[in-house]
Amino acid sequence: MASSHTNGNVLRTRILPINIRELGKFKDRQTLDSWELPTDHSSLAPLQEAATHLRESNIPVGFPTETVYGLGADATRSDAVKGIYKAKGRPSDNPLIIHVCDLAMLRSLLAPSVQVNGNAKSADPIPAIYKPLIKQFWPGPLTILLPNPQPSKLAPEVTAGLPTFGARMPDSPLALSLICLAGVPLAAPSANASTKPSPTTAEHVKYDLEGKIEIILDGGACQVGVESTVVDGLCDPPVVLRPGGISIDRIRECEGWAGVVKGYKDHSELGSKAPRAPGMKYKHYSPKAKVVLFEAASQRDTPAGRDTIGGIPLEAWKLIEAKEKMLPYLGLEDHEWPIKIGIATTKNWDAFAGFHLAKWSRAGDKFCMHVGSRKELEIPEHSYRLPYQDEGADIHYEPEYSDEKIADLVEISLGWRTKDIAHGLFSALRELDQRGVDVIYVEGIEDEGDIAAAVMNRLRKAATVIEK
Repeated sequence: MASSHTNGNVLRTRILPINIRELGKFKDRQTLDSWELPTDHSSLAPLQEAATHLRESNIPVGFPTETVYGLGADATRSDAVKGIYKAKGRPSDNPLIIHVCDLAMLRSLLAPSVQVNGNAKSADPIPAIYKPLIKQFWPGPLTILLPNPQPSKLAPEVTAGLPTFGARMPDSPLALSLICLAGVPLAAPSANASTKPSPTTAEHVKYDLEGKIEIILDGGACQVGVESTVVDGLCDPPVVLRPGGISIDRIRECEGWAGVVKGYKDHSELGSKAPRAPGMKYKHYSPKAKVVLFEAASQRDTPAGRDTIGGIPLEAWKLIEAKEKMLPYLGLEDHEWPIKIGIATTKNWDAFAGFHLAKWSRAGDKFCMHVGSRKELEIPEHSYRLPYQDEGADIHYEPEYSDEKIADLVEISLGWRTKDIAHGLFSALRELDQRGVDVIYVEGIEDEGDIAAAVMNRLRKAATVIEK
């Protein structure tokens, strides 16, 4: 299939809306053996175009799952899988998860039929340890690590040299129908530029990958908002390698998994060895702005409640000073350079995270922060001096009011329910980035139970600074 180009190597990226109704169903929901397409194929035209593209092209396709949007390619062809790494700018030693439409497809990738008394007899190659999880959580946001048989049907780039591969069955009729039409498992990491926040809408995918891929299937916003949980049941005790849409507590309720342990770290894992699962080794989910995470923040534990000058956190003052030093080189006047502060609140912080201590004015849908406070301020010894403060000034400083605007403040509330926080996390980071903020203050949550561990895992990987 020839690729359409606008000029050079830049591709024309199209978003194809999909009618998500009547896209298919399992022949038997209890066994998950076979995904069947509807007899009326009128709603499948965009999917059929994308499936043909996946079979004949090495350029991946963006498509939605229940967790995040994936960037899919034929997992059995090396050139197609390499197309994922190229589009994302992703290191090739980071393994990929494959997505299957039914258990028949998964079994075809594992051990072939075995001989019993000279007769071919099909033995179920899916390890028994995973049967309770598959019954409980598939289709859904759970990835299992499986032994990769030799010779393998999968392209070696999928496993990054590991003897195992990760597989999941997404809980999305659109994704399952696409895989079924393509007739091959799809290697599909999140459809974002490497290290950037995962996409939960088709527009997010286009923002990151426009000109690098041709087709994005639009099935609306993703429901879960964070990627799948990754588990390894091939070791004893079994391990959760990446927290995600299924909590460790729910996994422990399944037969054979009561002793499952946490096997992931919340900061980038360094070293020469390939990670055992996606998302373990490299810094992920980071917007362009500096991210300051407040772990399990209380109502009082806010950016404006820590070391501040005039109600402004020291991290913000560092940015103000840095911009002030750049003004002569940029040819800007003072009033042209206010920094932008983004705030993502969850359960406890008051509106605007306590920045009401500063002087404010209203400008459209933003609050504007101005220099000045009539009350005496105690400037911490380790703080950065005010941009206009004379050398040797006393540690107690009482500035005059000023109309000089130094910052715009943009707040996004993620709600107090963990499910809502997970659903809106990546979208909020992207929104603040697109609004050009210089620093993002994020209110963390307790990372116990539900998918809170996944939320905090992603935030810690996104953070530049973590406040305990």
